[in-house]
Amino acid sequence: MEPPRGILHKTTVESTTLQQRTFHTTTLAGTKRPHPDDTGSSNRPSTAERAVQFQKASAIGKELPELTASTIEAIDSDSATRISEYSQRRAVPATPTSVVDRSLSLSFPRYGLPNSLVNNLKALGIQDIYPWQKQCLLGPGLLNGSRNLVYSAPTGGGKSLVADILMLKRILEDKDSKALLVLPYVALVQEKVRWLRNIVHGLKRQSPNKDTSEKEQTSLWQRRADEDSVRVVGFFGGGKVRATWSDFDIGVCTFEKANTLINTAINECTITNLRSVVLDELHMVDDDHRGYLMELIATKLLSLEHEVQIVGMSATLQNIDVLSRWLNAHTYCTFYRPVPIEEHLVHEGKIYPASSTSGLLKTASQLASCSDASQLQIQPMRIVHPSSHKEFKDPVLNAVVALATETARSGFGALVFYGCEFNARLISRALRNTCSLDPTMLEKRQDLLADLRSLSTGLDTTLAETITSGVAFHHAGLTTEERDLIASAYDSGVLKVLTATCSLAAGINLPARRVILHNARMGRDLIGPSMLRQMRGRAGRKGKDEIGETYLCCRKDDLKDVIELMHAELPQISSGLTTERHRIQRALLEIIVIRLANSRDTVLDYIQRTLLNLSIAPDIIESHVESSLRDLAEMGFIHFEADIYAATQLGRAVVASSLEPEDGAFVHREMQRALRAFVMDGEMHVLYMFTPVHDSSVAINWQVFRSEMERLDDSGLRVMTFLGLKPTQVNKMAQGGNLKETTAEEKETARIYRRFYLALQLRDICNEMPIHMVSRKYDVPRGAVQTLAQTCQGFAAGMVKFCEQMNWGAMAAILDHFSDRVNAGAKSDLLALSKVTFIKSRTARVFYDNGFKTVAAIANADPKELVPVLMQAQPSKVRLKSKDEQKYEEKLLAKAKIIADSANRLWQMEMMQQVYEE
Repeated sequence: MEPPRGILHKTTVESTTLQQRTFHTTTLAGTKRPHPDDTGSSNRPSTAERAVQFQKASAIGKELPELTASTIEAIDSDSATRISEYSQRRAVPATPTSVVDRSLSLSFPRYGLPNSLVNNLKALGIQDIYPWQKQCLLGPGLLNGSRNLVYSAPTGGGKSLVADILMLKRILEDKDSKALLVLPYVALVQEKVRWLRNIVHGLKRQSPNKDTSEKEQTSLWQRRADEDSVRVVGFFGGGKVRATWSDFDIGVCTFEKANTLINTAINECTITNLRSVVLDELHMVDDDHRGYLMELIATKLLSLEHEVQIVGMSATLQNIDVLSRWLNAHTYCTFYRPVPIEEHLVHEGKIYPASSTSGLLKTASQLASCSDASQLQIQPMRIVHPSSHKEFKDPVLNAVVALATETARSGFGALVFYGCEFNARLISRALRNTCSLDPTMLEKRQDLLADLRSLSTGLDTTLAETITSGVAFHHAGLTTEERDLIASAYDSGVLKVLTATCSLAAGINLPARRVILHNARMGRDLIGPSMLRQMRGRAGRKGKDEIGETYLCCRKDDLKDVIELMHAELPQISSGLTTERHRIQRALLEIIVIRLANSRDTVLDYIQRTLLNLSIAPDIIESHVESSLRDLAEMGFIHFEADIYAATQLGRAVVASSLEPEDGAFVHREMQRALRAFVMDGEMHVLYMFTPVHDSSVAINWQVFRSEMERLDDSGLRVMTFLGLKPTQVNKMAQGGNLKETTAEEKETARIYRRFYLALQLRDICNEMPIHMVSRKYDVPRGAVQTLAQTCQGFAAGMVKFCEQMNWGAMAAILDHFSDRVNAGAKSDLLALSKVTFIKSRTARVFYDNGFKTVAAIANADPKELVPVLMQAQPSKVRLKSKDEQKYEEKLLAKAKIIADSANRLWQMEMMQQVYEE
């Protein structure tokens, strides 16, 4: 008989309970798969195992044996039915009731949203809004844009919709208005661009002035086709889009790009069109690495005193009142989640309930202070039995695998934080028996493997091992294309378990039914309260799960630290301008360059509008301002006479290139040295000049450095000499020496060594070495190599602006050319071909060698003719069965059609350009 439930849903535990009392999370372990030529063996592989498509010859017969995850046994029959802290059965103000509230409809007249926008939101599944969203939107002065807003809502609580509505209202009020949505990560920017384009599809903006509209209709100039539509453009480092302020209506930007756009708009006096700025993840404002740019953005807008609505939001805001005073904003806080969360603590193989954060803390405290488990007031609700496998000897790892496999076998998704590839392998071995799996699902996983294999980097060996079991990992070491495919497969249910690093918790929206934290540490360091909340907030997905579950698996030695972590409040937010990085220097330099301040009084007026002014004492601020202005003058960025400040040519170049003052001074010294003696008979000097200067975390493999140094030609060795790099020092380091970084001179020398080491990687990329081969050669993750190439594109664009501001036109032209080569990953003769979609690096060379030397040749070819070329361009040759080979060729044919269409568009543009020139 089904037990009564206290909440109107089934938990993961109940889903299994209805079938059996003891939770067997896997079937019995099978035996090692025999060799194909072992025809006499009776232990033949199952149907699912025979369905595995792609196998390297070297991998046959070397598969690790299947593992059996430990069983999880319930102790308390009522434990699965307890009401969690976030249950919607609780009577909290934000909980929907049975009474119909018309104001929860987006078509409610007071919101003033056009029907086309309401219909677009409905098509995306947003029929109504939550009560807390209604209360927030109806705050004083928000809908008409006269008041700023700072609000906090849990992850998954629908906080983004409030900002989207306010931003779209400002955009639709005036066809000339602009809006910026500022996000911390590139992945979030790309995701938000796709979302907003769906929302604004078909929206038309009418001119508020009738006379202006009539004048436009009688104008001799042809109106742009998309003039009345809402254009959404993404801005991020390494992106191909080079749009200007006039090319978008909603700009979705990273911190750096948003700051650059606002500086340009103020300088060009077009900032008055900006009507809305949304700052997401506002809690990062005190991060002196990148987040401090939000303080620069907001303070400049506050100093202008024109009508722009600033909206700041986050899931983890502690002292929201300080932010409210800084931005002169209305505040709103809610703890509502549409999907309730049940929290658990796993310790020594026992699962303890925690119906609230206080309950979880109480459980951890009792476990730490009580040596006899029978004396605990809170008894475990379930027990993870020990495993006979040596791989699961660690009780924490054993619990993680058991919980993950239980979730997958129940048909739900699980996120496992920490462990990544190691955890993915073990969980996949516990889920390897796919006999009961739907053949359609198995086919989808094989399609995912085929898609990953078709990438230029080839198929990762660990992913090849885990994906057929529905398990994958996600971290920065993967390329962007690999991460996108894996995230999409997990979101669609093809993958059931995803192991990830903490960047996934904050960097992309992938909720799960169950979130499992493998220990409270990431590496050696204890995770912070904000990151813990971000991770736990991924549990429960609206529309797919009725409940979310979190499991914090804690080691015995870390129990005290876990208690402190649970006791810890979210950190107080303060300014990041006066840390040891001296970010206040950049703030002062920018306002002087864009002429927002030109005297001591205007500088102090700007400082009074910063978050810094609410964070530390005025006398300390004044001393920082004085020393920073003095340092800027000594570096040659500004000069002043009679308390009137003005930027020098060098200062303007530093701001135009979006560099930190310290980095700008370093680049200027390097540029001046290059102009005195520039090595033009090779590539190394040019590549060195646009290698990023701010990445001090680069780990040099000195053996590889020495090996590459020995292969350098005379040109490369002269570059090392001009830069002050000594082969004897490289040899010393390769033999185990230490690179000193005590004095300022030693730190600068170390920076040059790191920069040259990265330039060696760029050299290989520009000479058509595939990313996965560069990764193997320098012993760095593929994602790190790709990130380097993308970062260099953005940095090179900044260097081009720097040279243009300094009137170094020849240097700017050289850097621009090599920037195109880095983007293409190819030599100069392939730059035209590399503009075609999917044609990059080695693929472009294969097309060139097969006679497709121009865009026109590809455009005029039948897509079927391109399939053999694409097959030849694959990074590794694989053994395919006849059925699989046909499917693989179909995928390549679809890719060939996209290539042909892209080439056709480019060819038509070339033909039109030739007609115009004639």
